[in-house]
Amino acid sequence: MTYPQVKDLLAAPFPAARVAWKPQTISRDRSSALMVAFVDARTVMERLDAVCPGEWAFDVKLFPGQPPTARGRLTVLGLTRSDVGEAGEGEAGTLKAAASDALKRCAVHFGVGRYLYDLPRMWVAWDEARRAPVDPPRLPDWALPEEERTPGAAHVLGALEALRAGLPQDVGRLREVYRHLRAALDAAERAEAAPESAAG
Repeated sequence: MTYPQVKDLLAAPFPAARVAWKPQTISRDRSSALMVAFVDARTVMERLDAVCPGEWAFDVKLFPGQPPTARGRLTVLGLTRSDVGEAGEGEAGTLKAAASDALKRCAVHFGVGRYLYDLPRMWVAWDEARRAPVDPPRLPDWALPEEERTPGAAHVLGALEALRAGLPQDVGRLREVYRHLRAALDAAERAEAAPESAAG
């Protein structure tokens, strides 16, 4: 087993239930918040165990201070990447939190959770009394495992991939885009018709 053989598995999106959200910025009137997505260190370790069991190791050096920091070294299938983690403020500001942050940052170098950095900026209504969003953000289809995507999403993603470099001039590529979009529309229509059939 080598890293090139498993890099896509390491980088695959996590189930939506494993992705948490925290406010990065709260508006001055406390009515809205810019939310960022993250996964915890346990989720990262579970991904490493699932994809390359027994073939990874994490070493960390802790630095007490305000805030506490940690320098981590993650080795996966013989490749080593290093990064620095930092603890948050308040009760979360512990050496353990710094070590967990270092692990997650090191894992990003191997693709684990890297897609979360590509999510669009998500401002949502904020409930200051609960210190939580009124409704949590929803991940876009491309940031979900295939089994959690909406009907036809895979075809839409295929069309977007074909258009990534601009509008194709080749007739064959244009037909490929059309095929993906047509399949996506068909899947959406079938999904809408299914509840009506069940009700009938």
